[in-house]
Amino acid sequence: MNIGIRLHDTAGTNLAEHLAAARAQGFTCVHIAMSKVIPGFSMDKAPELLTDELADQVRAQLENNGQTCVLLGCYLNLCSPDMESHEKTVEIYKAHLRFAKRMGALLVGTETGAPNTGYKTCPECFTEEALQLFIDRVTPVVRYAEEVGQLFAIEPVIRHIVSTPERCERVLKAVGSPNLRVILDAVNLLGEENVAEAKAVIADGVARLGSSVSLLHMKDFIPYATERGQAVKASVPNTDVFSNVVSCACGLGDMDYAPLVALAKRHGIPMTLENTNPDNAVAAREHLEKVGASL
Repeated sequence: MNIGIRLHDTAGTNLAEHLAAARAQGFTCVHIAMSKVIPGFSMDKAPELLTDELADQVRAQLENNGQTCVLLGCYLNLCSPDMESHEKTVEIYKAHLRFAKRMGALLVGTETGAPNTGYKTCPECFTEEALQLFIDRVTPVVRYAEEVGQLFAIEPVIRHIVSTPERCERVLKAVGSPNLRVILDAVNLLGEENVAEAKAVIADGVARLGSSVSLLHMKDFIPYATERGQAVKASVPNTDVFSNVVSCACGLGDMDYAPLVALAKRHGIPMTLENTNPDNAVAAREHLEKVGASL
């Protein structure tokens, strides 16, 4: 199995140090967010900063550390009603697509936003109008991905416009491009209203989206309302609480990884860890490896 990590969750203060830390902990691929591993990098200036020279430098550092970049993150809101801001956002996405192609990244990835300027969850996120807005906004970005020969992936999140596997399936069908892929983060499909049916929610995600998934984000979950969930949040660094669900490192919660690891093994899909810290990342990787060995 090809198990990697979100690079900014490793020890280090710059790209070289983060890559060395990932290699030392046994990870074979990485998720890179430029602003979090390149000192001084500003997303607002990405079209100017993401040069061919920098791409060649990043590619060389990846090769020197025996790593591949499976995801170059560009998690910006494609559905802002501020059109001046939106046009700038599109240029940032295009710059990431060009840069990813040059540096050899598998995917440029994003979540799916909200129809407001604050990227805030609101009732309008879950309307048909918002879904159509996202389709309209993402389609030109995907067409540009086709032009440069790069894959672009969307990540469904229960709090965002593409909030369910069914809505993601509809986006894939509407855009109709082999360059549009899916990042499946099972925990991001869970919230207070459905966490009790987590196995069914995840099974639906695998069934609907499995053939379109190019990357799995791997983490664990615990309902925050439980005593254990609150204890983990309080005591384990780099946990998050969204929609009353604690997101934590693999092996600390309630996730049944078998369907996800089986999908990864069946299709050769890489996995990157999230919500780890340098002290628990190896244990999280080993937890997934143990699941894989049992299948």
